[in-house]
Amino acid sequence: MRRQDAPRVRITQRQVAELAGVSQSTVSLVVNGKADARSRIPRATRERVLRVLREAEYVADPAARRLAGGMNRLVGVFTYEPAFPAASRDFYAALLTGIEHQAEQLGYDLLMFTSAPVTHGRRQLFHPANRLRLADGCLLLGLEMDDADLERLATSGLPFVAVGRRETPGVPYVAADYAGATAELVGQAWDLGHRRFAMIHRDSSGESVQDRLRGLIDELSRRDRGALGTAVIEAASTTGLEKEWRRVRRAGASVVFVESPEHALVVLDLARRDGVCVPDELSLVTLGDPARATPVELTRIVPPRTRLGAEALSLLGQILDPQVHLSTDELRVTLPCAIAPGATLAGPADERPAT
Repeated sequence: MRRQDAPRVRITQRQVAELAGVSQSTVSLVVNGKADARSRIPRATRERVLRVLREAEYVADPAARRLAGGMNRLVGVFTYEPAFPAASRDFYAALLTGIEHQAEQLGYDLLMFTSAPVTHGRRQLFHPANRLRLADGCLLLGLEMDDADLERLATSGLPFVAVGRRETPGVPYVAADYAGATAELVGQAWDLGHRRFAMIHRDSSGESVQDRLRGLIDELSRRDRGALGTAVIEAASTTGLEKEWRRVRRAGASVVFVESPEHALVVLDLARRDGVCVPDELSLVTLGDPARATPVELTRIVPPRTRLGAEALSLLGQILDPQVHLSTDELRVTLPCAIAPGATLAGPADERPAT
C-alpha cells in the first residue's frame, strides 16, 4: 500500500499500454477520444484500456492532448479587467455564476486565465504568459475588447465566444439588447411628457456604451425628428461628477439617463445636496442594474447577466461540437433586457395637474 505522504508517480501511456497488452498508439487513441468505429479498435480492447486507465488513475496531459487534436472538456475564461476586486465584482459575479452553472450542466471544467499581468487596468489576451491553448475554447469578458486581438483570435483556430456585442467581423458573441431597452425607457419618459432629456454615459468606446447612446438618440429622433438637442455628457468615473451634474442642470433637463448605476447613485446624492427632489423635480433613469440594494428603487434596465454567461458557454459548446454546424446568424445571439419600473421616473412637474 502506498503511504499517504509518499509522492504520487505519474503513469505514462507507455506503461498503460504494457498493462493493457496493446500498443501505445492504441492508448493514445483511447485517451484522446478517437477510438471510434473508424479507428478499427475492438470494443473489448477499448474497454480494457479504459479499465487500466481507471485503475492506474491516469490523467492525460492537457497540453499534449490539445496538440494531438483531442478534447479536454476544459473551457477558459479570460477577463480583460480583474474579475474579483470590489470595483468589478458586481459586474462579473452574475456572468460567472451563469458560466459556472452551464459548465456543470455540460460537463466542462473552467480555467481562469490570470497569468497575463494587469497593466493599466487591463490584461493582454496574447501576452506570452497567457496559456490559451490549454483549453478547448475560451470565453472573453470585458467592457472593451481590442479589435486587433479579436481579429487575431478569429483566425487562430481557437474556438471562442465574446460576452457582449462586438463589431469585429467573424466574432461569435452573446449580447444584451441595450439599445432596445434604452429606447423603451425613452419612450416611457416621452409618453409621461418629458421633452428635455440629458444623458450621462461612460467615457468609453465599448459597444455596450455606444448601444445605449444609440438607443436614446435614435428613439428621440424617431419621436421628434432629432430637433431636441439632447445634452449628452461623458463621465469617466464615479468621482468628479460635479461638473456633469452642473451641465445637466444648465441644460434644463427634466429627465436624466445615467448609464452606470454607480453614477446614478452619485447623481442622486448631488440632487439631494442641492435640494432637487427626484422624481418630483427631476426624473432619473439608469441603464444598468446595481448588484446591491440601493436607498431608492431606481428605474432601470435589468440586463440578463446570468443568462448571458450561460448562453455564451452553451454557444461555445455548440461551436466545439463537430456534429453541430451554425449559421452566421446563429453565432451572434442577442438577449432582451428587462425593465424595472422603480421609483425615479415620473412625469415632469410642469406637465402635472395642479393640486
